[in-house]
Order: sequence, then C-alpha cells, then structure tokens
Amino acid sequence: MLARLIRPATPAPAAPGPRPRNHNLFDAAAAYVAASATDDEDAKDEAASWVSPEALSFGVTELACRAVLTLSREHGTSPDAVARELLGVPAPRA
Repeated sequence: MLARLIRPATPAPAAPGPRPRNHNLFDAAAAYVAASATDDEDAKDEAASWVSPEALSFGVTELACRAVLTLSREHGTSPDAVARELLGVPAPRA
C-alpha cells in the first residue's frame, strides 16, 4: 500500500505548444535575403546562424537563380537581361 503512495519522481510532461523548429538552408537563405532587403541586421545575423556559411551561400545562390528565372518568365525576357537589369549592369556589347 505504501509503495503505491510513494512513487519515484517522474518528469512532468512537456507543456503543449510549438516545438523548436529546425531550419534548413532554404529557410536560412529566404530569411537572410529578406532581412538583407530590409536592412534588418539582427534578423540577418540570426538567419546566418541557422546553417553553415557554405550552406547559406548555396541557398542564397539558389534563391537568386529561381528569382531570376521566375522574373524572366513573367516578363518574357532572358534571364541574362533580368539579372543585368536588377543589378544595373549594361547589356554586353555585341
């Protein structure tokens, strides 16, 4: 009877709510670029801490490629023309 009253302490179950999210390189790249676009240094630093610098670089490059391709399709122009327009670089001389 006493054994039933005195039970070993067990940890309390975790409180319900959101679990910490694991970030992947695309999460990090999206957050990093968005923070860069709005000059939010704190958010930029946080996003950069989610993955390695190499992974972040890959994600940012992939995001840029996808954005240029999407814009070129929307505008009916070449990816080269879109990239140059976004960066303010003149078209190459023929």
